[in-house]
Amino acid sequence: MNETKAFVGSIHKTITDKENDISYPILIQYPTYKKSKQTNFGPYTMEVAVDATPIDKQYPLIIISHGNGGSHLIYHTISTYLVAKGFVVVSIEHYGNNRNNNTLEKSDLNLVYRPQHISLTIDSLLSDKLFSTIINKDKITIIGHSFGGYTALAVAGGKPSTSIGKRIEVEKDTRITAIVLMAPAAAYFTPKDSLNEIDIPILLLTAEFDQFTPKEWCEDIILHSIPKTSLITHKEIPNAGHFSFISPFPVQMQNPAFLPSVDPEGFDREKFHEQLSVDIFNFLNSL
Repeated sequence: MNETKAFVGSIHKTITDKENDISYPILIQYPTYKKSKQTNFGPYTMEVAVDATPIDKQYPLIIISHGNGGSHLIYHTISTYLVAKGFVVVSIEHYGNNRNNNTLEKSDLNLVYRPQHISLTIDSLLSDKLFSTIINKDKITIIGHSFGGYTALAVAGGKPSTSIGKRIEVEKDTRITAIVLMAPAAAYFTPKDSLNEIDIPILLLTAEFDQFTPKEWCEDIILHSIPKTSLITHKEIPNAGHFSFISPFPVQMQNPAFLPSVDPEGFDREKFHEQLSVDIFNFLNSL
């Protein structure tokens, strides 16, 4: 007998940080038997079943952290692909550092809050009666792009510092079992001991023509600071730019003045994202 086909379910939820009196939205995507359909999320379209019941099985958890001034919706090609492959994927919109509210940009508080958002989100999911039973607590991955890469490194045990050398106190979350870094903001970990406590598998993806987090910068800091280099899988994306890791924008949003939609000449973002999702899945599936 053939198994019932699984689709992608989605639920929006708000996480409250009582200690700091702030809240932020997350989008949870997960396997469901309810048939999905094309659904608008602002300017983006995803094929999901909104508010559907999750399938009662256990799945690895992935949390996606966006870049500076970004959104929890802009990596939807990655998230929906991975859910279809058997993951629960949660996309965070970081308080004070997103497209609607960027008041904490460049602040020390932002460096503190972002990793906390990851841990608070895991806490919330593991105490949620709808999701706690379907999440494999032994397989939790953080995917971070740009400043989201900072976030992933920090919550995985990195010890960040500001541009003037002030050490930022961040608590390592030992529940994290792997991280995927896409053009990460690695400069916050310049002191040589900053990444000594990271001891989990890492997929490091850098872009050949990245003007914001240059590949040499990422490679020099991460490849030479993680004690166990065997934990790192590194891939450079030919002809890619810093924003190429963001899902392709709708045509009406593609504009030379809107930098997140711009790639180096000749780069095919749609084709790249088909392979990017596969590469991330293959990495996680090999662990």
